[in-house]
Amino acid sequence: MKNILLFAFIITFVNTNAQIKILFDATKAESAGNADWVIDADIHNIGFSTGPAAAGAGNEANPQRLPTPLQSNITASTPEDYWNGGLSNWAIDCVKKGYEVESLPYNGQITYGLTSNLQDLSNYKVFVIDEPNISFTANEKTAIITFVQNGGGLCIISDHTISDRNNDGVDSPQVLNDLISNNSVQNNPFGISFDYNDISQSSSNIANNPTNPILHGTAGNVTQVKWSNGTTMTLNTAQNSTATGLVFKTSSSTTGATNVLCASANYQNGKVVAIGDSSITDDGTGDNGDTLYNGYTVDANGNHQKLLMNAIIWLATATPLSIENTGLTDIKFTIAPNPIQNRELMFTYLNSDNEPTQLVIYDTLGRTVEQMALSIDQINLGSVTLTDLKAGVYFCKISNTTKSKVLRFLVR
Repeated sequence: MKNILLFAFIITFVNTNAQIKILFDATKAESAGNADWVIDADIHNIGFSTGPAAAGAGNEANPQRLPTPLQSNITASTPEDYWNGGLSNWAIDCVKKGYEVESLPYNGQITYGLTSNLQDLSNYKVFVIDEPNISFTANEKTAIITFVQNGGGLCIISDHTISDRNNDGVDSPQVLNDLISNNSVQNNPFGISFDYNDISQSSSNIANNPTNPILHGTAGNVTQVKWSNGTTMTLNTAQNSTATGLVFKTSSSTTGATNVLCASANYQNGKVVAIGDSSITDDGTGDNGDTLYNGYTVDANGNHQKLLMNAIIWLATATPLSIENTGLTDIKFTIAPNPIQNRELMFTYLNSDNEPTQLVIYDTLGRTVEQMALSIDQINLGSVTLTDLKAGVYFCKISNTTKSKVLRFLVR
């Protein structure tokens, strides 16, 4: 039986200009061995005394949640060594773009929807995982995939095969493939898998896509990359039709699904960028005794900085044009009246399959203002209250497991 659901929304004035926050993972031995994939660490060689991260601990970085000195003091001229970490240059660039950055310390929790965890992924727009050396738990994998489902931006960076820096039997391509293909949400939801190989080469095999925001974004045009012991990826567009190769190993495959060096995908309300070499994030600083070099601004004539910053900007900002309408003939969704009168948004939604339904409100910059899974109680009640809206133009997206539709509305 088909159900026609009528929802009434009470809209109140609040500030929607909340800081976009980026979280850099440090829970998976990202600083083991010669790696130092952290944004800042005040303490070294703490917390790696036992467990799989212990091997090769030496002088390993143990980043705290908030980098120091304060990021609020960063200006356009702040140098990379303001913080101490192999990713400090990238993180400082993020702050200069107006984002807020944090580390998830080695003993932090990867969760989604756990209100008691101050660093729950729901509090962030982008989650960066740069060369993880410890496998994710089942609960962590569910949290990460759910984060993307609900509008999060995920940046996953691998290194080459047989790069096990902490000697626990797995290395980053295996860890990331396990995350992607062995989770409780969906097998290979991104349509991307990392190959088990080891390549070193420069490549100018850039996809011919002049409007792509990762290749040709506000940080500049990407014209080349340099892999220094990295890996490639294989795309599966049957799993995710949006999986897209951006940079390729060979010129003959720049429109194909193999030999991919950098890729992107949309997944439900979120986005993913996948990169096959951690060397490009390295700014040449970090732990004393590590063999580090500057791949971020020196290699490939500075193109890695452009690529990584364009990726972050794309992940952090979902413009309304990128909010895709799929299966429009199967979703009966209308808003009336529009413009909104008397601060009340009402719409009709025909749920022909009685599937679980999610509602997301975006502002004109593509930022998620409000989102919720419509529960049975809410459906029976026929109304919910939204809080984070003020006068202006918004987009309302309603979706179930296979279909979605976006409508524009005005709040006066």
